[in-house]
Amino acid sequence: TRYQSLSRGLGDVYKRQTRITALLSHLALSASTIYGLLLSTKLLDRVTHRPISYTLHQDLAGIGVALALVHAAVLMIDRSMPYTPFEVVVPFAGPYRPLWVGIGQIAMGVALLVLLSFYVRQRIGTRAWRTIHCLSFAAFCGATIHGLMAGSDTSAAWVYAGYLMLTVIVVFLTTYRIVLALGSRKDGQRAESPARPTQGTASPGALPRVERSAG
Repeated sequence: TRYQSLSRGLGDVYKRQTRITALLSHLALSASTIYGLLLSTKLLDRVTHRPISYTLHQDLAGIGVALALVHAAVLMIDRSMPYTPFEVVVPFAGPYRPLWVGIGQIAMGVALLVLLSFYVRQRIGTRAWRTIHCLSFAAFCGATIHGLMAGSDTSAAWVYAGYLMLTVIVVFLTTYRIVLALGSRKDGQRAESPARPTQGTASPGALPRVERSAG
């Protein structure tokens, strides 16, 4: 009947929207994470101004969270595997691969927390904001695991390659950022430590040595 054909057509549209919004959300969140790492390593300072880069970093995070919310909303409309509002909000409560979907739900909540921290940075202070901002790595890992294990398009070679490429970039930049942090910490410790007196040079406050004459 026409109703059945229309229902099937809408079901196909919902499935495509679910897949598209999921992939685009992961892409935006990954780009925001990569952009944040490039900002922290100061690799973008020679290319663009820092306020512009910071704004783009924040906007990418907002786009990723917004697409994730649309992805969750479409799941409640799709009748092929409908989700209730409770199952969308509460992790591990859904009917489809609850473990991997639950990890994605937690990742979306963490990404939302990181996004909100942008708007209260001045109130909570830079140190607290940076601490919350470190959770973006957990959100990226959770979203990637969710996409690989629960995504229906992961079997496609180009989708799997995309997940792998983004993960390699994030791991590389994170490692580079850690190396820079350790190097700057060692330089700071060397600058603070007092210089040791070399052999043959009297240290400050040392008494002069009196040599005895023979006989």
